[in-house]
Amino acid sequence: MVQLVLKYKLKTGVAKPDFENWVKTTDYPKMRSLDRVKSFRTFRAEKLLIGEGSPSVEYIELFEIPDLEGFTAEDMPGDLVQSVMGEFIGLVEAPEFIIVSEVE
Repeated sequence: MVQLVLKYKLKTGVAKPDFENWVKTTDYPKMRSLDRVKSFRTFRAEKLLIGEGSPSVEYIELFEIPDLEGFTAEDMPGDLVQSVMGEFIGLVEAPEFIIVSEVE
């Protein structure tokens, strides 16, 4: 099982309520419909636990993908993911897509 973390800020002019509505009405239903996406959640970065200032990102997404090769070879180039990604890239600034693994 692969863990994928996305972190990003919204583009200037994109309102948080509008973005969060898009997540709930478009992003979640479409991405969660893929067989190779076991879990997908979006989190709002609200504040720092330690230190002053604001978090370096506004949102963090967590994906669990059981078949990364299939996801990247078949799902990512497909119409569904491409349509979601096209909208997503129009809303966010400099997203980072990071494959992570747990230290055991």
